[in-house]
Amino acid sequence: MWMIIIALLLLFHTSLGVDLTYHVEEGQVPGTYVGDIAADTHLLESFPPKEHHLITFSLLQESTASQSQLFNVSKTGKLYTAQTLDAETLCKYNTKCFNMLEIAVQHKQSFLKILEVRVIIVDVNDHKPEFPQDRVEIKLSEDFSKGTRRLIPNAIDKDVGSLNSQITYQLKNLNDPFMLLASKKEDNLAKLEIISKEKLDREVKDSYQLQVIAKDGGSPSQHSILNVQVFVTDENDNPPVFSQKLYNISIKKSHRRDMPIVSLSATDIDSKENKQISYKFNSKTSDVAKSYFQVNSKTGEVFLGENFPFDKRQTYQLLIDAQDSGNPPLTSTAVVVVNVINQQNNAPKIDVKFVSKSKGNTATISEGLEIGSFIAYVKVIDNDMGRNGEVSCELNHDKFQLQSLGRRKYKAVIKNKVDRESKRHFEFKIVCTDEGSPPLQTVRNFSIQVMDVNDVRPRFTKDVFKFLTYENEKPNFPVGFINATDPDLGSGGQLSYFILNDNEGMLPFKISNFGFISTTQSLDHEQQDIYKFKILVKDNGDPSLNNTADVIVEVMDENDNAPYFTFPSVDPFSLDVHHHPQSKNDITVLRASDRDSRENAFLRYEILGGNEKQLFTINPFSGALSFSRIVYQNDAGSYILQFAVKDSGTPVLSATTTLSLTLTVSNKTSRMFTRVDVQSDKMIHINLVIIIVVAAVIVSMAIVVSIAVCLIRRNSQRNIQYCDGEDPSNKFLGESKQSELVCKQMSPKYDIPVPIVTDLGSHRNSLATLLRRESHSTYKSDDQWKGIQPQPERQEIHQVAILANNQKSF
Repeated sequence: MWMIIIALLLLFHTSLGVDLTYHVEEGQVPGTYVGDIAADTHLLESFPPKEHHLITFSLLQESTASQSQLFNVSKTGKLYTAQTLDAETLCKYNTKCFNMLEIAVQHKQSFLKILEVRVIIVDVNDHKPEFPQDRVEIKLSEDFSKGTRRLIPNAIDKDVGSLNSQITYQLKNLNDPFMLLASKKEDNLAKLEIISKEKLDREVKDSYQLQVIAKDGGSPSQHSILNVQVFVTDENDNPPVFSQKLYNISIKKSHRRDMPIVSLSATDIDSKENKQISYKFNSKTSDVAKSYFQVNSKTGEVFLGENFPFDKRQTYQLLIDAQDSGNPPLTSTAVVVVNVINQQNNAPKIDVKFVSKSKGNTATISEGLEIGSFIAYVKVIDNDMGRNGEVSCELNHDKFQLQSLGRRKYKAVIKNKVDRESKRHFEFKIVCTDEGSPPLQTVRNFSIQVMDVNDVRPRFTKDVFKFLTYENEKPNFPVGFINATDPDLGSGGQLSYFILNDNEGMLPFKISNFGFISTTQSLDHEQQDIYKFKILVKDNGDPSLNNTADVIVEVMDENDNAPYFTFPSVDPFSLDVHHHPQSKNDITVLRASDRDSRENAFLRYEILGGNEKQLFTINPFSGALSFSRIVYQNDAGSYILQFAVKDSGTPVLSATTTLSLTLTVSNKTSRMFTRVDVQSDKMIHINLVIIIVVAAVIVSMAIVVSIAVCLIRRNSQRNIQYCDGEDPSNKFLGESKQSELVCKQMSPKYDIPVPIVTDLGSHRNSLATLLRRESHSTYKSDDQWKGIQPQPERQEIHQVAILANNQKSF
């Protein structure tokens, strides 16, 4: 009956749907190749060769892993070990050790199917048979006849393979009056008996030293030795016997825990202590069964444990020993099969395995997954009967959804694309409800952590960066800072900057990985004042993304170049000038240049020397050299004129040149009057000049007096009435008019110089007086000063001035 139950259990396992079966020896190092799932399933034959690389295989992970992962599957379908396998640890007391794997097959991110792969862990003969003790003692009564038997403990081999755990026994001391008999018990272990081949005589020999050798069937074979000490005396020779070898019982959820599920009974025909029996679990009973059941050592009653799971629909197998108190003790074993009948409604259980690595109820997905991508395999477990075991599940979320794969099986897929830059963490729950009355529901909460993909290009804070820098600075002078951002993580957010040069020449700039632009050499505004180039920024993701921005660098000018004359081009320069009455006053134009720009290149001209006669003047802005007065015959001669040109920078830079000018004057030009040239008939002109000069002096004196009077009147009167002045058109003004005009000119609010202009015939004199308005004055700020600007004929002015000078010389 025992063998039939074992066969039924094996048939139950092998009847499960298995797509592939592989074998791997225990003890192999991690990374040992097991098999090629893609080749063995022939899945790639359904797709053209160019799409073979799009078919990926993923080992589904336990949502709550109870043990470490034993195998790994590559994306191409290669199966490898993930750790060193130990058949004895993984499959204790099983005759066939295997591990079931669930492999998800996808085309791109599209789900294809779930493969169930069984990997049989082939046992290696790495354990030798071991006796529970190295030495035992047997007592045989001397009056026992030939064929007396005594049980000795058997050896146990921890190997799980049928050959590696198959033990053969032999007795080494064949000359002694004993033989060894080995037979199988109900638990497939050997029953060892020492049998006397003849009647023993304690007076001849009262003890014997025997050696029992236990040898397994592995290759190479391993063995152990049990030393048996035989004493000739009376001994325990009958093991306990159960009333039945197999107990097959069924229990319901309503079974009380204080009531035994079965009571075992064993008897021993020996007497005294040899017939005292105790009950205990056999060493081959699983730890799970031991935790769910309890056995009374004295009565043999079996009870349910406190943590017995009634919600599971399972069959448990218990091996219980009945052992007497003899020396050595003798044991018998009974098999108890417990069937749990669950007729009540229990909430379903949800088992979720993610494609990616998960920790507890938290998994990670890539933000690059397409819509419909497979992320998790959901299996629902409900062992209830009828409608109590019919379950439906749902996942309500805007990013994820469940798709049915059959009864109690689902796949979780991407419903809408996820973007880590928008949201990096999602919470969702799977709700499964059965159809019982009342319906029971199970809810499991899960977290999805979105892993970053380099899907965002770096972005500059502006499209065009403009910087000002200075010329003549040393290399590595800072120019400016370029700023770009990238919300990606890791290498996708690590930025590098590069200068793009579309020009043929090398740009005198460099940029650091932090975006700082600096010079590689000293800049020269005169060589190039504006640089235009592009900056490339790229991240370190795979694939790398980039962006560009325009940069304009303007080199600010410094006054580092002195002006220079372009005409005259030599120093000194000779120039011959011929003057006649019809000649224009312009002589020539001096030209200068400056490599600087703006105010540093704004030039002004001036005469430094050689113009003692005040005959020449130069326009400070245009450089035009001309006569400053009428040219007379006695002005002819040679002049050494020194000129300077200055820029407007800081500090001011200048250049000088010398002009050797030879002036020839036409004989038609008026001669200057001298004492010899004056004739009596022309004395009237001299007298007229004297009169004019005297009149001018008198008028000037009157103006000064008027100013003094005004000052006195202002100090005496705070509020003075001003009369409206008029622009005088006459060349000579009366004292009263001039006084009014001067008073009118005293009105400015702030300290400013006020010019008083008088005209003495053909000669101007200027008088400047600085006036200050009192703080309490009632002067209106909108009054304006209108100056007197007489404009005599230029030639007459020069002639009168010359006559006046000559008159003074008399």
